[in-house]
Amino acid sequence: MSGNPPSESIHRVTVLDSFISYREVGAGSPMVFLHGNPTSSYVWRHLLPLVAEKGRCLAPDLIGMGHSGKPESAYRFEDHARYLDAWFAALDLRDVVLVGYDWGGVLAVDWAARHADRVRGVVVFETILQSMHWSEFPPQGAEMFRALRTPGVGEKLVLEQNEFLARSLGNGIRRGLSETDRAEYYAPYPDAASRRPMLQWPREIPIEGEPADVMAVVTGNGEWLAKTPSVPKLLLTFDGKGMSNAPVVIDWARRTIPNLDVVPMGAAGHHAPEDAPREIAGAISTWLARLQR
Repeated sequence: MSGNPPSESIHRVTVLDSFISYREVGAGSPMVFLHGNPTSSYVWRHLLPLVAEKGRCLAPDLIGMGHSGKPESAYRFEDHARYLDAWFAALDLRDVVLVGYDWGGVLAVDWAARHADRVRGVVVFETILQSMHWSEFPPQGAEMFRALRTPGVGEKLVLEQNEFLARSLGNGIRRGLSETDRAEYYAPYPDAASRRPMLQWPREIPIEGEPADVMAVVTGNGEWLAKTPSVPKLLLTFDGKGMSNAPVVIDWARRTIPNLDVVPMGAAGHHAPEDAPREIAGAISTWLARLQR
C-alpha cells in the first residue's frame, strides 16, 4: 500500500421508520464491516482505509447506536437484523464480503445465511459461534453479566450509571483511548433512554441456551457455516479464551466449517479493531488476494 489513504465519507439512508448512518471508502465489490456493543462504525476508522483498495468498504452504525436513529424499539437481536436488512436493501448490496466482530459477527453470519446468493465471503472474530456457558466467564465477568441480565440491576448499571460503556471500553481496548476517541463513543448515549441498546445486547447473549430465539439464530449460523463449502470464510483469533478465541470453539470450527482459514493474530482487546487495525487489515487483504486468484 502506498500514497495517501483514500478519504472516508459518512452517509445516512432512511430505513423503515428511522435511518442508518454509515461510513464509506473505496470502490468496487462491497465489503460490509459490522461493529458490536457498545461501539459503532467509529471502531473501524483506522482499518477501512487500509483495505479500501480491495473494494467498496461500508460500515454502518447499528440501529440505536453510533449516529444512527433511535426509534422506539426493544433493540432485540431480531430488531437489529430487521433494520440491517433494510439498510442492505436500500443500498442494493450484492457480492458482499461481510466482516464482523462481537454482535456484528453474529449479524454478519445471520445475514449471509439468509442471503446466500449475495455473499462473496465472511470474516469474523471476537464473536459468538456457539452457545456460551457461565463457566467460560472469568469470575468478575460472570458477576457483571449476571447483573446486567437481572431486571432492575441492569437498568441501574447501564441506564442510570452508564457503567457498562466505561467498563467495556476500559477492559476491551489495550492501547487506551484518547479523550477525542472516548468522547465519540460516549456521544450516542447522553441519557438513559439512549442507552437501551447497550443494556439489551448483554441480555441477548445465548448463555446456557437462553434466550432461546437468539440461541436458534446462533445454531442456524453454525449449520449454515458447516454446509456452505462454496463460501470462503476467515476466522481471526486473538490471545485469550473467550468467545471465538476459545480452543474448543476453534477446534469445532476447524473440524466443522469447510473453506475456512483460521489465522492467529496475537494480542488485542475484545474491541480488536482499536488495538490491531493494521494486523486485521493485512489478514483480510491477504485472504482476499487468495480468493481473487
